[in-house]
Parts: sequence; C-alpha cells; structure tokens
Amino acid sequence: MPKKLLKKYLPQPHEFRKHGKLDFLGERIYEQNLWHLNRHSVAGACWIGVFCSFIPAPFQMILAAIMALIAKKNMPLSVGLVWISNPLTWIPVFYPTYKLGTWILGTPEKEFNIELTVEWVTTQLTDIWQPLYLGSLIAGLFFATLSYFVIRLIWRWHIIRHWHNRRKNRKVD
Repeated sequence: MPKKLLKKYLPQPHEFRKHGKLDFLGERIYEQNLWHLNRHSVAGACWIGVFCSFIPAPFQMILAAIMALIAKKNMPLSVGLVWISNPLTWIPVFYPTYKLGTWILGTPEKEFNIELTVEWVTTQLTDIWQPLYLGSLIAGLFFATLSYFVIRLIWRWHIIRHWHNRRKNRKVD
C-alpha cells in the first residue's frame, strides 16, 4: 500500500521540527493536516512538489512549503519532490522548457554554450527569461497535473487490490 511505503521514508513532525529551517512559518507547519497520508494529501503534495520543481528560481523548497501550508497537503512530500530539479537535472529539465517557451512565443532560440555557473546564469537569464519561465510554467502545470492523477490512480488500484485480496481470503476461510 502506498501509505505504508511513504510512512517508511517520510520524516515525522518531531524529526522535522529538529531542523528548524521552516520555523518562520510558525507552529502551523506542525499541524496534523500537513502530515496526513491519504490519497488527497499525497496527490496534492505531488502536484505542489512537481510544479515547484519546474520553476527555475531559488528557494523552491520554501515555495513548496508555503503552498502545502495554504493547500493543507502533505508538507514533507511537497518539499522533497522539489528535488526533481537539482544541479544534475537542470539541463534536462529546463532546456526543453526553454525550447517549449520559444516555440509558444514564436521567438528564435538563442545559441549558447551552457555553463553551470552563477555568472553565466545571470548574464543569460536576461535574454532567455520569458521563454524559460513560460515553458516552465506550462510544463510544470502539465507534469504536476499528470502526477496528481497518476498518484490517484495508483492509490485507487492499491485499495481495490487490497479489497480483492481480503474478499479472496474470506472465501478461503
């Protein structure tokens, strides 16, 4: 069952409280609704985490935490899924979103040699920010919504399978 698997790997509120990095959000961060594992909170948390991972901006984890707090979805899962985009995946995630943005805006692609330095990002961002952010927004919405429905389907499949196994075991006894 997905709930058992997630419970095994996600931190508990008391473990999360030790870090204190999100204490600026106040005590609301430790409300039980933000730690529940049900299909609604997990699917919503996946939507938030995947969407935030497609936003090419610093502090994605804080954005995911705030969105989870407002939407009352699973906080640790929302924050953890932001790491879909990390320094190793920036190019495979953001280059296609940039290309999508240029295609939608009808602007030519800018030729550049990609360097993973802050200096390169700041100089190039002034030229590519519009297609990058538009493509990232659209891709983020698409993949977040896809993840939401995939999680809901997987959760439902597990429950139905569990019901069938229970029914089968009752008939055997």
